[in-house]
Amino acid sequence: MNLRPNLLRRQQDRSTRKTVTFGDATEIKGALRWSLISLLVILAVWFIATNVWGMPAAWYDYADEVRAGLTEDESYRQRDLLRDCERAAEEPQEFPGLPSCSYTQWINERTLPSPQQVFEAGWDFGRNGYSDVTLWEHVWDSFSRLAKGLFWGVIIGVPIGLAMGLSNRWRGVFDPIVELLRPIPPLALIPLFIVWFGIGEEGKVNLLLFAAIWIMVIAARSGALAVNTTKVHAAYSLGASKAQVLRHVILPNAMPEIFTGLRVAIGVCWGTLVAAELLGSSSGLGFTIFKARQFFLLDTMLSAVILISILGVGMDGAMRVAEKRLIPWRGKG
Repeated sequence: MNLRPNLLRRQQDRSTRKTVTFGDATEIKGALRWSLISLLVILAVWFIATNVWGMPAAWYDYADEVRAGLTEDESYRQRDLLRDCERAAEEPQEFPGLPSCSYTQWINERTLPSPQQVFEAGWDFGRNGYSDVTLWEHVWDSFSRLAKGLFWGVIIGVPIGLAMGLSNRWRGVFDPIVELLRPIPPLALIPLFIVWFGIGEEGKVNLLLFAAIWIMVIAARSGALAVNTTKVHAAYSLGASKAQVLRHVILPNAMPEIFTGLRVAIGVCWGTLVAAELLGSSSGLGFTIFKARQFFLLDTMLSAVILISILGVGMDGAMRVAEKRLIPWRGKG
């Protein structure tokens, strides 16, 4: 049997597949396996760095000398040694005879809690809430504020961006406003927003609106400018009006850029949410982080941060699904 034709055919298929997929954005789907491996590596490093795995033999010798008569229970002695080790590192003058502290805990729990501590804090947060507010009330309050700010950012920003991309006059009108206000970080405006809108919900929503609107303006403007002019000319040659060209040519071709801007705006708004909930809040995930900071509850702070991250990833995943359903022509010319 001659296997050479089959081998040549397989090689041709491979080269064809490389030619088609390399550089074709529609073929890039992501690799779930590698994402899981990356996540597991991060968790493993975090677990190893924040746990004590052993101590020098000199510490056990020292314990035998100065703690004669104490219980020989290993966990009790390990806790004692760890406490003295930390105190010796902070106040070496009080422990002149102690050997150097070189146990294998890379990061102290006062700097970064271990995964177990964060999980326990998150479990307690889910069962009992925080500051007399349940977890679901915290999540709902934060999510509703973000949704309102993002909604008005899209409603106002997209028409302005499209107008800037389609009209010299409107670009001249809005360009100075956009370029002057876009670089201002929302955090810098918190005192002004308190004066202008008070410490109620209006101030929080408007701060998130400010964070989202400029991203949507730039995205919509880029989408309008990226429309292929041959499609516009073809539509006009077939007798289409300006409204029909806008609806059937410009908007469909600008939608990929608008969706990209929306995904970026979601991430920015989640980041701004923590600052927005400084404005006299009594609930929300950002409020939880700042309240826990006052009592130095790092595990509670981290559990709220991780929850924000999970919600942000969930919203981004929903946007990807919506993008595939609503604009299946993306990347296909």
